[in-house]
Amino acid sequence: MRVAMFATLLTATTLATFAKESSLNFLKEGKPNASELLPPPPLPDSAEQAADMATVRSVYQAASDADKQAAYDEKKFSVFNFTTTVGAYFVETNLPKTTAFFEKVQKDAETVTDLGKDHFQRPRPFTTDPSLANGKLEKSFSYPSGHSTETMVLALVLADLLPAQHDAIIAHARQMGWHRVQIARHYPTDIYAGRVLAQAIVKQFKKSDEFEKEAAEAKAEIEAACKAALN
Repeated sequence: MRVAMFATLLTATTLATFAKESSLNFLKEGKPNASELLPPPPLPDSAEQAADMATVRSVYQAASDADKQAAYDEKKFSVFNFTTTVGAYFVETNLPKTTAFFEKVQKDAETVTDLGKDHFQRPRPFTTDPSLANGKLEKSFSYPSGHSTETMVLALVLADLLPAQHDAIIAHARQMGWHRVQIARHYPTDIYAGRVLAQAIVKQFKKSDEFEKEAAEAKAEIEAACKAALN
């Protein structure tokens, strides 16, 4: 009976993984593989875990109301969260090709991250310490951080298209990732793992001819929109 139940569970997990990976746009199946690329998160009841949790508590308690509200507002996000950094012209209505391109980019990043979460199954800080619960709580696992991974992927790709604003774009993404610690959605180690995973994802993107083609089209569209805004 237990063998049959395990086999059923294994089959369901395998099918779910296949369904996620089959929806990839610019990445090949298993490249990158978060479970192979990233180290495991701190072990429960370890000194490392205790230190990670202590940081979450400290950061959460020190966060301003403005930082917490920014984090809540970023629960759903896209490349256009970077409009305040890039410029007022950088909006969806001006950039249909760019919008479609970055939606594919973000979806791929989300898929890779979700597979990593399912593998590591690290409980979120507010699950381990219910006193940290606030706002609408997520049901997914904690490691690696989806927000950190996806925002950094978006930022790395966007910064390649807008090299003059590279540092500001990357700083914006780092801040969005850190906001998740400020509302106790993630441990710092979740955020750092997301940044590492993001770099690996973008590295794999650049091996795709279709990615490079659509990135070039997005770059041309962004440059045209910027020029139009200046005239």
